[in-house]
Amino acid sequence: MLSRAAAVLAPVLGRLSVTREAVTALPAGSVFAANHDSKADPVVVLAALRRLGVEPVVMATAGLWRVPVLGRALTREGHIPVHRRTARAARALDLAAEALASGRHVLIYGEGGLPDRTDPAPGPPVPFRTGLARLAARSGALVVPVGHAGARRISSGSTAKQLAGAVSAPLRRPHFHVHVGAPVRLPSDPERATLVAHRAVSGAWGTAARAVGAPG
Repeated sequence: MLSRAAAVLAPVLGRLSVTREAVTALPAGSVFAANHDSKADPVVVLAALRRLGVEPVVMATAGLWRVPVLGRALTREGHIPVHRRTARAARALDLAAEALASGRHVLIYGEGGLPDRTDPAPGPPVPFRTGLARLAARSGALVVPVGHAGARRISSGSTAKQLAGAVSAPLRRPHFHVHVGAPVRLPSDPERATLVAHRAVSGAWGTAARAVGAPG
C-alpha cells in the first residue's frame, strides 16, 4: 500500500525521473540505502523503486506509528519503527535482519535524520550513522545505494513553508530524480563500512543532483 500510494502521489507533486546502473537484477533481500533531506523524499524514493519492481520494508521514525490509520497500515505491511536514542533502537535492526532473511528488501536512511538547514537546494548526504553498516554485517546483504535530489523543492524549511510547498507543488511541477547505483558489499569493519556506504550513496546523489540541474 505504501509503495502504491507513493507511486500515485509522486506524479501529482511534480516530475519524477529514474535512472539505474546497468545491472542484470537486484538481488533479493538487499538493503537499499538512500540519502534523506526532506519529509517528502520517502514518496519520491518509494515511487522510483516501485518503477524498478522493488517494494521494500521501510525503516522509519517511530512517530509515524502514532498517526491514526497510517500507523496501523505500517504495522500491517511489516514496516519497521525506529525508536531513536532509546533502548528500543536495537530492535529495529533485529526486525530488519529478519525481513532480509525472508527475502524482502529493506530501505534505510543512512543519515538517521534530516539535515539542519532550511534552503530548498539539494545537498549531499551528511555523515552516516553506523546502523546501516551493522545491518549489512549481521545479514550479509548487499547494499544498493540510492541517491535522490529535488524533493526539497516540494518540502523544506519551516512547517509553514513545508505545507505551502506541498500545496503548491502540483502547480510548480518541480523535477525530482532518483538514481539507483550498483549493489556493493560492505567491509566487515563498521567504521570503514560506514564510509564506503556513504561514498556510494554520495555518488548516486551526485548523479541525481546533476539530473535536476544542481551541482553534484
